Amino acid sequence: MRRAAVHSTVGALALTISVAGTAATAGPAATAATAGPAATPGTGGAEPAVPGVPAISAGLPDGPVEAMGVRSAARAAAATGIGWKKCPEAEEMPRTVECGTVSVPVDYAEPGGKQIALTVSRSRATGPKAERLGPLVYNPGGPGGNGMNFALHGKLAGVWKHLNARYDFVGYAPRGVGRSGPLSCQDPKRFLQGPNTSPLRPTNAYKRKMNARAAAYAEGCAKAQPDRLPHYTTVNNARDLDVLRAALGRRKLNFFGVSYGTYIGSVYATLFPGHVRRLVLDSVVDPSQDSIWYRSNLGQNHAFETRWSDWKKWTAKHHATYGLGRTPRQVQAAFDRVRAAADREPVGRKVGSKELVAAFLDTGYSDSSWPKHAHALSRYRKGDPKPLLKEATPDLASAKKEENSNAVYNAVECNDAPWPRDWATWDRDNTASAAVAPFNTWDNAWMNLPCAYWKTVPTRPLEVGTGPGRLPPVLLLAATRDAATPYHGALETRRRLSGSSLVTEKGAGTHGVTGGNKCADAHLERYLLEGKTPGDHAECAARPEPEPGTKKSAQTKAADLAEPAR
Repeated sequence: MRRAAVHSTVGALALTISVAGTAATAGPAATAATAGPAATPGTGGAEPAVPGVPAISAGLPDGPVEAMGVRSAARAAAATGIGWKKCPEAEEMPRTVECGTVSVPVDYAEPGGKQIALTVSRSRATGPKAERLGPLVYNPGGPGGNGMNFALHGKLAGVWKHLNARYDFVGYAPRGVGRSGPLSCQDPKRFLQGPNTSPLRPTNAYKRKMNARAAAYAEGCAKAQPDRLPHYTTVNNARDLDVLRAALGRRKLNFFGVSYGTYIGSVYATLFPGHVRRLVLDSVVDPSQDSIWYRSNLGQNHAFETRWSDWKKWTAKHHATYGLGRTPRQVQAAFDRVRAAADREPVGRKVGSKELVAAFLDTGYSDSSWPKHAHALSRYRKGDPKPLLKEATPDLASAKKEENSNAVYNAVECNDAPWPRDWATWDRDNTASAAVAPFNTWDNAWMNLPCAYWKTVPTRPLEVGTGPGRLPPVLLLAATRDAATPYHGALETRRRLSGSSLVTEKGAGTHGVTGGNKCADAHLERYLLEGKTPGDHAECAARPEPEPGTKKSAQTKAADLAEPAR
């Protein structure tokens, strides 16, 4: 799931929602021109699964026409292959990495129509040719994550280096991402413009402002790509993956998905079970139809609150180093004072409470970030704002990439499933969430709120699942305290993908298990190199907590290389 970007505006006019001036009710016959928040929930048709979500008649996200389109596109890709050559300067890759493109249809119902050129990267296997196992395709998450840098993972010590000896590492940018027919919904400079506020208890006036920004952002996306916008979906991402498989000249796919990439993998396994050779899903999204995506995001709020508590406990344990308090409550009080101070006078005129909270959200993704965040907060309270500015100031040089990632995130999630179209539902559910999980609830709501105003009619999520014998063994990896993809998602996926095996990192919460736990890495290597799983379930002890300090761990470096799972 995607990390919240730091920004103030997410549309041509600003960022996210308005009760006044809403569009017409979106019922079963809603069109792209009329879809928008309704004044009252539930307008005719079947009873919506989520209060305030309009009933729709879009049908299932896959059908025989699209299936034929995938076969046609795959045949064309197999015949064309990938013209591997030196990577363009824009990819900033070393000469050891090769790049190419694969054409996929915008609309699989019209495979001969408009195309998107997906960018692809490859780092060839380093071991003896007789021992090589073909390409391993990687998706880092998102939606909106760019996997082109996966080709650099083989430079890392440990499991990645071992795997690159046997596998070609193949990364790609999904449709709309990077140079793969990029989607942009607003001026990137405005996207990261700050400083901004993030009130714990937003007023009605603030909520109206955020509603207006959400509506403007959705309008900006619709104006940017009116014809392509409905086709940014997880099902299409899975179809694209099968076309990529064919372009690589393979009958079966080796795929490694992290975070949202696991949902692509689960959908792929459902649609193309006979095309799976090895499938690794690390930090697993709950693929249940009623979870994608509104309920999933509400569930994240509670999981991030748990992880925020983990960081506060760790920081309190190291009070002698950081001086932020001997109890989690005292650490919270120290953070709240800095948050309030940032709103009274933004740090360096760049960091307000919104930027501060966005930066500290990383504590929920990786234990390795805990020391640097505690250090930054500690130094600020002692009169030195530089470390905090370093951690929390938006990187304007990455504005284009961040805005693109956010645009694709919204496009996929808003298209994948129905969302409530009335603000009353959002307000009720997020107010209840904020009462017990205040740290991230409202910022998460503002990030997703464009879906209340989206200009396309969403599909219904695919019913993920395969029967016994349909798939080869599948390996799942998950941490019990993962915030971005709570652990129950791995349990649900194991239930749905018959014969899958789950490796659990107990008592841990780092998002992305691979590359930091030797026990889990050993299971991963055995599976990818030998095809063997540990059976239904295996457990690994949590990796040690970080020691006080600011040095990056190997896992943090890996995340830096391959667009972090979000």
